[in-house]
Amino acid sequence: MSLAKGVAMISSTTSPPASSADVDLIEELRLRRWARENYVPPQQRDPNWHPIILEEMRRKDDEVNEPILVT
Repeated sequence: MSLAKGVAMISSTTSPPASSADVDLIEELRLRRWARENYVPPQQRDPNWHPIILEEMRRKDDEVNEPILVT
C-alpha cells in the first residue's frame, strides 16, 4: 500500500501504515513527513508503527526539549 492511499485511512485511525524495514528514499521522506504532521506524545504512540515514524517522532521530542538561547 502506498502512503498516499494510507494517509486517507490514517487520518481516521491515527495510525501509520506498517511496512517493511526496507524502504526507498522517497518512502522514507513520506514516512517522516507523516510523523511530523501526525505527531503524538510518546505515551500515545503505537509501538507497532514503522521504525522510521517512531524515530522521527523522537527527533521532534528532542527538538521540543532543546534549550533556546536568548541573547
